[in-house]
Amino acid sequence: MAKDGHNGHKGHVTETPDVSHIKNVDVTHETSDVNVGGILKFVGGLTIFGIMVNVLMWGMFRFFNVQEYEKEPKQGPMAMSKEERLPPEPRLQAAPGFGVKLVNGQWVSLEKREPEAEYRVLREQWERQLHCKSDELPHGTIDEKPACVPIDSAMEQLFANGGLPVRTTEKDAGSTAGVDLPTAASSGRMTGAK
Repeated sequence: MAKDGHNGHKGHVTETPDVSHIKNVDVTHETSDVNVGGILKFVGGLTIFGIMVNVLMWGMFRFFNVQEYEKEPKQGPMAMSKEERLPPEPRLQAAPGFGVKLVNGQWVSLEKREPEAEYRVLREQWERQLHCKSDELPHGTIDEKPACVPIDSAMEQLFANGGLPVRTTEKDAGSTAGVDLPTAASSGRMTGAK
């Protein structure tokens, strides 16, 4: 025998009864309970505020990172590269990184050499320039004058042309146009015209 269900019905009753025929004119959708426009405005404002907060936090963390970077101690000498460990210019003789740059742009390293090495390198360069033995000096002519003349040849040319010009004395000059030349007694002061 089957058990009677609720209210004397047979079987299991789980269906919702049809109430579509019931109408209550006084109860309708209440627009004052939920304002969709207000909710959308709130969500939009919340999104904009969230973006502003994220941008401000990003700026604040950048500011703090810069401050901490400035406080950070410099690298120790063992962590630096060879070039970073060099002292600033000018460097002492025989110190790491010390050298001479020649006229032709060649770098001559003088580190761990005797202090006289710099003088010797520069002296050799000067001698090459003086005697026109350097490859970087022009040996041709510029405006029909030799660009580089060895010192011995230059002295010979000078003496062949009569030597250096000599200042003439007052007797040789004749009239000095009324201007007194300074004398040893005047200490270089010029006196007025006579």
